[in-house]
Amino acid sequence: MNMKQDPGHEIDPTQRPPQMQRIGLIGYGAIGRAVHELLLIHATGTATVAGILIPPSASIEPAAQNESLVVTDRLETLLAADIDIVVECAGHSAVDAYAVDVLRAGLDLVLVSIGALADAEREQRLRHEATAAGRQMLLPSGAIGGIDWIGAARSAGLSEVLYRSRKSPLAWSGTDAEQLVDLASLTSAAIFFRGTAREAAIRFPRNANVAATVALAGLGLDATQVELIADPATRHNVHEIEADSAGGSMSARIKGMPDPGNPKTSLMTAHSVLRTILHRRTAMVI
Repeated sequence: MNMKQDPGHEIDPTQRPPQMQRIGLIGYGAIGRAVHELLLIHATGTATVAGILIPPSASIEPAAQNESLVVTDRLETLLAADIDIVVECAGHSAVDAYAVDVLRAGLDLVLVSIGALADAEREQRLRHEATAAGRQMLLPSGAIGGIDWIGAARSAGLSEVLYRSRKSPLAWSGTDAEQLVDLASLTSAAIFFRGTAREAAIRFPRNANVAATVALAGLGLDATQVELIADPATRHNVHEIEADSAGGSMSARIKGMPDPGNPKTSLMTAHSVLRTILHRRTAMVI
């Protein structure tokens, strides 16, 4: 499937501003659509979605299309649209299907499904491919804050990190949480998981991207501790970090709104992806 309006038209990269980034999206669910909308609003003249990769049976809203946008189910067609950077927002299976080929094509990859890196073999393979290609996997901070402090504390004697995730029972539906606690009958908060970030990301792949992000920024997936909580009293996705280092300690709490299109993810995730994209070409980065 290739829905490009003019398949014979070849794009001349010299005919666009040097700062303009052409974005390829893999996936067009809640996050992919939100990223596209944010780029249309906040990145005029700086970044544009040039292509979208979706499954053969899927479609996108007519309002999202324009005469130059490539919509396809083939990675090679997406990459042929003069793409500068690819954003993956389609889950672990998409990481396995496309990430290596994107890096081998000489493109940086924004990886939204960070929990996929909890698989040690997958993580090492992608690190190797990125290094061999001289490219980067860019991991947006997503719903969480304080990642810069944790990353800096790695060289300042970081010794302990605990990440705690508190969401409504609905946000944990369809996961292993249903086997550990009766989500429908909860009247108070219940901790249903304690373990490492690696265990959390593997068992709860659609909910634990933040756990993997915190871990990869700091002590790693096996040394970062995680607690997962179902709380019928909250409307928010609540993220807490407690960390200690020789350089100081940190305690952070973020109350994030769930994405209206997917309560398992945060409304801030797409905004974090937008920030990651724009920082590649901005004159000043914080």
